Amino acid sequence: MESSRRLLPMQGHTRGNRSAATCHYKCGDACAQPYSNTSENAYFKDIADAALSRRKVLGLGALGAAALVVGPQRLSAPAAQAGTAPVTPGSGKLPFTAIGPVSRSVDTMSVPEGYDWRAIIRWGDPLFGHSPNFDAANQSARAQSQQFGYNCDYLDILPDGENGNTGVLVANHEYTNEEMMFDPQWLAGHPDEARRTAMAAHGFSVVEITRRWNDRRWSYVRGNGRNRRLTLDSEFTVDGPAAGSALLRTKDDPQGLRISGTLNNCAGGTTPWGTVLTGEENFDQYFRGRGTEQEARYGIKPEETERGWEHTEPRFGLHHEGYENEAHRFGWIVEIDPQDPESIPVKHTSLGRFKHEGANVRIAENGKVIAYSGDDSRFEYLYKFVSHETYREGDRAHNMRLLSAGDLYVATFAGNSPAEQIDGSGAVPADGSFDGTGRWVPLVQDGVSKVEGMSVDEVLVFTRLAADRAGATKLDRPEDVEPSPVTGKVYVALTNNTDRGETGTEGATEVSPRLRNRDGHVLELGENPQDATATDFVWNILLVAGDPRFDSSTYFSGYPAEKVSPISCPDNLAFDSLGNLWISTDGAPSTIGYSDALHKVTLEGEQRGRVEQFLAVPTGAETCGPVVRDEERSVFVAVQHPGEGGTYAEPQSLFPDFVASPVRAKRGEFHGPRPSVVQVYRRGWNFPRSN
Repeated sequence: MESSRRLLPMQGHTRGNRSAATCHYKCGDACAQPYSNTSENAYFKDIADAALSRRKVLGLGALGAAALVVGPQRLSAPAAQAGTAPVTPGSGKLPFTAIGPVSRSVDTMSVPEGYDWRAIIRWGDPLFGHSPNFDAANQSARAQSQQFGYNCDYLDILPDGENGNTGVLVANHEYTNEEMMFDPQWLAGHPDEARRTAMAAHGFSVVEITRRWNDRRWSYVRGNGRNRRLTLDSEFTVDGPAAGSALLRTKDDPQGLRISGTLNNCAGGTTPWGTVLTGEENFDQYFRGRGTEQEARYGIKPEETERGWEHTEPRFGLHHEGYENEAHRFGWIVEIDPQDPESIPVKHTSLGRFKHEGANVRIAENGKVIAYSGDDSRFEYLYKFVSHETYREGDRAHNMRLLSAGDLYVATFAGNSPAEQIDGSGAVPADGSFDGTGRWVPLVQDGVSKVEGMSVDEVLVFTRLAADRAGATKLDRPEDVEPSPVTGKVYVALTNNTDRGETGTEGATEVSPRLRNRDGHVLELGENPQDATATDFVWNILLVAGDPRFDSSTYFSGYPAEKVSPISCPDNLAFDSLGNLWISTDGAPSTIGYSDALHKVTLEGEQRGRVEQFLAVPTGAETCGPVVRDEERSVFVAVQHPGEGGTYAEPQSLFPDFVASPVRAKRGEFHGPRPSVVQVYRRGWNFPRSN
């Protein structure tokens, strides 16, 4: 195991404390590969119209980073770092005083004064009455398929009715860390069973949860009838214009209508009719390709894969006869009914195939359903789907068909500043803000391909290639896209892009104003309030992330930079009941040197742009799937890959059980970290008795 760790492609090339294992298992060492978008789309400054200017001036300066020493220390609560301005509780129904940035070596949840945390469910917890208890030393695919999966990402808590005391927890399971999951001797002796166990740890979980009538702390229920695991052995159906296409047919499915499994499920969304959408993201790393142009555009390589699944299941080898199209069956938005464990989930081809971070739905005033989705790779695009049919209140069966047919668009952005004012430093242009207009360019409209030379099913299966031809604007890893339930504005997390401006790549644009953008930024889009299905929008940059104490290119919509919490690598987005934006991060240890975190951002009024850190996750972990229930004084997060970079024998985290490792190791028990869903709640607060 030690030698394999040294051979990880990103070993020695990550910044700060970013684990090479994160790059390896999460996205297949994407940053070590040439980026797949080599299209020559028009530069941002050459596209479209001008827009009204807003906002304040951003300062100049060189980039910097805070260096922290990594050690085995554990703290029960972090102190504010020296030099950070004092903060006071902000507005909202979830009162808290922002915590200071937390050392990336702290191996616990760090939460504000007055709050506690508890793990609701962990990797390996049994879901069914007949499920075996978790036993890391004796894992099997059969056992894992009946237990909570690994590396939970998208998360939602769906109570039964208002303030209900039962409900379901839904969670994605994005990927696996085999070197942390399996005893190396067992792994070496059981390669096929280890691969099948890892396959079973991917997918999706639906879990019954319960709480006491006046309490806000949830617990999961083993053996409930709604509990469900979806894995690579589960059946999925396909709908939309590409269903049945020759591009989706394989020797196992000659009709192109039934697919086994879902994988690399990242973010998602919950629909107004109560179903859950999950995005299939970095699927490319699981397939050995044939070297075609289409495969290369999606990052699929002809070499043997690191996971070696093609040796255990031939369908993961596209060079195997009859499986040339298997990769086309992944990269979709999947709709799941969490209330019916017998229902068959649907892969919606109308929303296009790419590396979906997730999808989030809103209802326009005309009743049409709109779904937004980002393609999470460097220099990729932002998409919008508009349904053909309209939403019907209370008609769940009808509404579950709304994503089956509609129009698919990709975004272009234009700034309103002269090109010479966008110099790559992050300096704000003379008009006081990064802003402009945008246009949704149709790829499929009214059932007809709008991309010359491509049929409808080709556009939907090879959506990246179609968007290239349409001249879409290249962005810095568009991840979560969330419409505000209060204002209707749409927010886009652009995590980072350290390749922007490198030789042969696109340089700075007004929508991506920093070269080698390591910290990322967040866009705010405004669509026509009377017709959100329109194809024109305005936009501005809400914040340019980083640590303002060391990086003068940061920007927070004019809010004083010295009064914000440092933030880097925005990933997942959420809203509280008052419309404040909450941002979870993925990659802060490698950029600003602190643990990944969850931040609240005020969007309106004099405090617009104020960033307040609410929590930090344990060492090596990523903050995923935030759910903010401020009326219940609770926040939920999925803690993904705690201790990443360690091994089964030498774990770097003990989260969430914190049992002394020598004791458990002596008994032959697992003593490493377990990805978990965590609830953070305010101490001493219960529901009023009237509820």
